[in-house]
Amino acid sequence: MRQPQPEFDRAPRRAQDAYRGLAAGYDASARYTAGIRVRAIARLALQPGDTVLDAGSGTGLSIPLLEAAVGTRGRVIGVERSPGMMALARERVRAAGWSNVELIESEMERATLPEGIDAILFHYVHDVLQSEAALTRLFGHARPGARVAVAGVKYHPWWLAPLNVHVWLTMRRYSRNPINVARPWRLLERHVPSLERESTLLGRGYIGWGRFRPPQAGAGR
Repeated sequence: MRQPQPEFDRAPRRAQDAYRGLAAGYDASARYTAGIRVRAIARLALQPGDTVLDAGSGTGLSIPLLEAAVGTRGRVIGVERSPGMMALARERVRAAGWSNVELIESEMERATLPEGIDAILFHYVHDVLQSEAALTRLFGHARPGARVAVAGVKYHPWWLAPLNVHVWLTMRRYSRNPINVARPWRLLERHVPSLERESTLLGRGYIGWGRFRPPQAGAGR
């Protein structure tokens, strides 16, 4: 008997429509997490010449910080599924004249990526984090020991549980797969088992960081 497809697989068009409507005002809405973005990128410890992947790059708000860190000898790869978001990111790159930035409009699970990625940023990309296919695709092109940084929204601690209604409603607006909100990094830990974390936004957000560790041959057999 064929298993029913999860909502994540059935509704990509709904997500596209949602982000098309949000694209124009996204930069303004993201201002309150600007400091978190800076802190997360700092955890990548980028060096001149690095290749860094911005997973779910949105309108490209992280790209100026990433490009400045890797320099002209480095490379920034941004992957974004929303045409509306991608159009704004491309204009940002064009206006700045960055020749070392490549933008890829694609679902993460199907993105054609370069080999040898040194660092990966996941900034407020809950859907990517909940897709093992997407994570497998990304880390399949990363160097062993690649630095990883992640930031996003999570549920408040249990003693503030009533406030989680607002968190869930926010997730429904921005996410097509609002699951694992208590531990959004659950699947990521399979690839970054030493993931460290700190809370942000009075417990409603988090930053995580660590290094990619490929699975050992024969593990799990």
